[in-house]
Amino acid sequence: MTLARVTRRSFFDATLRAIIGAAFVGRDGLAALAQQASSSGPLIVHSARPQDLETPVNLLTSWITPNDLFYVRSHFYAPTIDEAQWMLQVDGDVATPLTLRLDELMRMRPRTLPVTLECAGNGRGNYQPPVAGVQWRKGAVGTARWTGVPLADVLERAGRRPSGKFVWFDGADIGLGRAPDFIRSLPLDKAIHRDTLLAYEMNGERLPIAHGFPLRVIVPGWEGAYNVKWVNHITVSDREHPGPFVSTSYRVPRWPVTSGASVDAADTVPIRGLVVKSIITSPLHGANLIPGGATMITGFAWGGEYDIRAVEVSIDGGRTWAAARLGQERAPYAWRQFTLPWRPDHPGSRVLLSRATDARGRRQPLAADWNPGGYLWNAVDMVRVNVGEPEPAAPQRATVAPPPDTDAAAGLLKSRCTVCHSTDLIDAQRLDDGGWRRELAKMQGWGAQLSPDERDLLVNHLVQRSK
Repeated sequence: MTLARVTRRSFFDATLRAIIGAAFVGRDGLAALAQQASSSGPLIVHSARPQDLETPVNLLTSWITPNDLFYVRSHFYAPTIDEAQWMLQVDGDVATPLTLRLDELMRMRPRTLPVTLECAGNGRGNYQPPVAGVQWRKGAVGTARWTGVPLADVLERAGRRPSGKFVWFDGADIGLGRAPDFIRSLPLDKAIHRDTLLAYEMNGERLPIAHGFPLRVIVPGWEGAYNVKWVNHITVSDREHPGPFVSTSYRVPRWPVTSGASVDAADTVPIRGLVVKSIITSPLHGANLIPGGATMITGFAWGGEYDIRAVEVSIDGGRTWAAARLGQERAPYAWRQFTLPWRPDHPGSRVLLSRATDARGRRQPLAADWNPGGYLWNAVDMVRVNVGEPEPAAPQRATVAPPPDTDAAAGLLKSRCTVCHSTDLIDAQRLDDGGWRRELAKMQGWGAQLSPDERDLLVNHLVQRSK
């Protein structure tokens, strides 16, 4: 299996839909997409259509992340949903298939849990060699109070049969053209855990559209893709879902591999629980501090299903470490805030580090294991600050003269790729010739029409954009 087949968060997951999707979207749909793209607020836009928005870490200041500051991950365009017509279908290996309206779900006994959600690709932009997909840095993570009904109660009402071993979740969002539907499956023991929810509220408000209105799955402690948005179909099955978002995506190698290696799907395992991790949110990377001035180093640490036992901070690049103070606010699946007061005494450049240890004794590594999907980055976090005079600006990189076919290639990109998808995600990629060829092969496998000459022209152009 090639590298591209085990890399889910690819630019071409969206670009293919752009190439063949204009007929499916229509004028009204494009207007709605434009409105979605303009509503990012202070978040970092990795992709405007569909929305992939990252929270700047300096805005992660509270234990509960406000709805408008919560990161957004979307595989396809947010659907338009009429709540009055919406229904949840529950079928498969059950005695009594159900069709439930939202008001019926909301009349069931509710449960509220603070849960930290993190995209499995959070930190992908740090991997070397680069991996295709959304180049998240630190901010594809947040904590909210989710209110809903335990999934176990719904499955009990449907009468789950003993043959049911997995639960499949499908949302109202659909891929355009031949792009595969985004369906995820959850092992039964996690599905029937009392903390796994079908949530309809986020921080005391009805779910925002970008976060799954009217209903989404909350799978506490597991990577973000299990928390399917806009869910309207649940199937109990005796096996995992066979689709690509289970069989080839959200998987990591069974053992450490060489950076840049191709990995066969048979040699991968599904990602489930989150790894232990911490991030420094203040001071920011590149900040200028006053010698002798009081500074508070702050951040968050989380461990998925496991509590955080300790966070250590280094102010000298890892030579020595000091125990940070953990915040009072805590919950089983939520991050912990940490603080460490610091008064820098000498001018110069300083490297601040943070590392967390969870209740199982797992500690953040110095370096994250590279994997073809760019998942689960959890290396010790690093922030470089300057004490005293600001550092001189780095010299600007020389402009590379574009190849003579730039105009033709740019026209090809515009006519084939940006009908429905803007170029922000394309420009964020850092792929070489081989990487882009793998992505184009994937796109063609999903039905895109490119002649060999067009493919070569587009690859050359994309490599230049990646530099």
